[in-house]
Amino acid sequence: MESIEEIMASLPPEHQQEVRDFAMFLAEKRAKPKRRRLRLDWAGGLKEFRDQYTSLELQKDSLDWWSD
Repeated sequence: MESIEEIMASLPPEHQQEVRDFAMFLAEKRAKPKRRRLRLDWAGGLKEFRDQYTSLELQKDSLDWWSD
């Protein structure tokens, strides 16, 4: 079986670049995704509805919305 270096050497320069690009794509695809901090800028956004709805009512309504 030929090594990757031997295969690369037998290819024309434009195909060698394609192989490099594909290898970089695979390396980036396997890299661990960057973790972002959880944003909580939405917290407290529904304070004005606190007295109108309970969490149980909202939970039941959300189940109905998802089933539609």
